[in-house]
Amino acid sequence: MEWLHQLFSRSPEIALFLSLAVGYYIGKIQFGKFQLGGVAGSLLVAVLVSQVGVTVDPGVKSVLFALFIYAVGYESGPQFFNSLGRQSIREIILAAVLAITGLATVVVMAKLFGLDKGLAAGVAAGGLTQSAIIGTAGDAINKLGLAAEEVQRLQGNVAVGYAVTYVFGSFGAILVCVNLLPKFMGRSIRDDAVRAETAMQGGVQVRAPGQEAAAPDLVGRIYQIGEHAGLTIGQLEQEHAAHGITIERLKRDGKIIEVAPELALEPGDIVLAVGRRQAMVGIVPVFSKELYAVEGMELTMERRDVVLANKAYHNRTVGDIRANTSQQVRHGIYVVQILRMGKVLPMLDETVVQSGDVVSVYGSEQDVKRISSLIGYVVVPSAKTDFVYLGAGLVVGLLVGLLTARIGSIPLTLGSGGGALLSGLLFGWLRAKKQTFGAMPNGAVQILKDLGLAGFVVVVGLSSGLQAVQTVKQQGLTLFGVGVVVTVLPLILTMLIGRYVLRYDNTAVFAGALSGSRSANPAFGEVLDKAENAIPTVPFAITYALANVFLTLLGPLIVALV
Repeated sequence: MEWLHQLFSRSPEIALFLSLAVGYYIGKIQFGKFQLGGVAGSLLVAVLVSQVGVTVDPGVKSVLFALFIYAVGYESGPQFFNSLGRQSIREIILAAVLAITGLATVVVMAKLFGLDKGLAAGVAAGGLTQSAIIGTAGDAINKLGLAAEEVQRLQGNVAVGYAVTYVFGSFGAILVCVNLLPKFMGRSIRDDAVRAETAMQGGVQVRAPGQEAAAPDLVGRIYQIGEHAGLTIGQLEQEHAAHGITIERLKRDGKIIEVAPELALEPGDIVLAVGRRQAMVGIVPVFSKELYAVEGMELTMERRDVVLANKAYHNRTVGDIRANTSQQVRHGIYVVQILRMGKVLPMLDETVVQSGDVVSVYGSEQDVKRISSLIGYVVVPSAKTDFVYLGAGLVVGLLVGLLTARIGSIPLTLGSGGGALLSGLLFGWLRAKKQTFGAMPNGAVQILKDLGLAGFVVVVGLSSGLQAVQTVKQQGLTLFGVGVVVTVLPLILTMLIGRYVLRYDNTAVFAGALSGSRSANPAFGEVLDKAENAIPTVPFAITYALANVFLTLLGPLIVALV
């Protein structure tokens, strides 16, 4: 193994990416209905790789985690701020319940197995994956008035307990939140994530990328005019204005004729009609037959997202706008979807639109340009990330993470993770409000989340795995077993209270809240992967912020009670 040690010493990044590759491969393997997942698999592989001796700069872990948690916040900012209110009380209680059950479990286990104050605090820090406990417990031990040698011994035991229990603290949370919780609830995270997303969208069906309706609402057809000739194009369109239909192109005697409202249709004319399926079905009797393809009748249509900025349309209903907008303005334009802060609004007459809403319009290029300039500005799709905005968001978040408040002598801080999360939420919300800056494509957000979390977990495994295994060999399995109980029992107790007292009934929402209440970032990453949408993020963001405070307070409490 010496050659591996030499290799990893020269290039520790090889160990990182090797752990990622092998870990994600193992994570895909099915063991019956159980699947480890890429994050847990990467953690286990990293622990194995660490046994040959790997040194990774701790700054790498900090950078990767900051990118992950900021991207999570950025993606969920609009939904988070829309969800704040009385409905967040459950998350506050859940975070408090886990902190209380965690404290009780540590104290009871310490008394049963004769752990001193240092080991007990270390087990809490590792088993609950809250590294801040090391600092608060160490400070509390320093103020006990003990001899310097005893203080040093107890503070050293904090590190020992942490090293032995931290790896399973991360892994065990994944097992409970991703594997046990869905079995307990009787429904998968993915199914409930879809259900919650549908409910959030007010029953509006939102298709995933790559999905299309088998019978799309907007269609184009080429027809030949029959016995109903004589109608003008304007009359034909007006008769079916309620549901929407436009004649986009006309061919007569082999020549393309410019379409105009006053132009009368003649027998044998060939027209390209575009409109909603409901209107198209009703207009079919006007035509003699449908044609497959006719030279010169090709027309490219486009869909564009337009931000509503014209105050004339602010706080008006869809029905009001439709009824009081001239046919000339509406001609050739079909509103496909309206979004507000990422939420799809139902296309009903009573739906009220507001400035900042994103209106998806469909039509020919010239019609789309005309209507876009009238109601606001087009959101220009881009594959590039606004690094000015991304960098500013991370700087703000990391600065917030440096702020410290004190309760007596106990320092409380959000840390870099909490600061980056809050900054991501805020900057994501601002981006949704004003979409002329701050672009970060979905693919960029996803790679930051995936690489950031998995890389963070691998660095943890590479840094702590060797020390943890060596300490277990020296101390025996007792300390490790205590850590397993401290990891799993509070989660299970909190899960039971959340289900039967707080009445969580959605697995995806519950999994996000539960992982956040334990500040279990690897578990949350797996929850997001299973959900395949952002539904678990809002409850996670609330409980995660609270857990950073509640769990940090456990350090001096454990020192006082053990």
